[in-house]
Amino acid sequence: MSRKKKSETPMTAVSAKYHLGQIVRHRKHPFRGVVFDVDPVFSHSEEWYQSIPESRRPRKNQPFYHLLAENDDSYYVAYVSEQSLVLDKSGVPMDHPGIKEMFGPFADGAYPLDCQFN
Repeated sequence: MSRKKKSETPMTAVSAKYHLGQIVRHRKHPFRGVVFDVDPVFSHSEEWYQSIPESRRPRKNQPFYHLLAENDDSYYVAYVSEQSLVLDKSGVPMDHPGIKEMFGPFADGAYPLDCQFN
């Protein structure tokens, strides 16, 4: 019979709210992005995490999304917590140049994956 040590924490299932190809918006900042990867929990550097002001720092135990992001001025890659995102319901396609490398044509408010397995 094995017993858990008090310091061990049980594994919990985490499910992502958004999926690859969906367009999301940031709740507070004026940008939106296409989801191209999801981490079930925070997986960036501790330095990056600590650079966020403590009053705005997201919880680590939630999904984090890698986005092909854009705002009125630029295109970039963003790493954003699930609590900071909402679904973009505008139906407007995005212009990020990286989209064509990963996704098919915009359809039904999202981008389908465009990859082949060998």
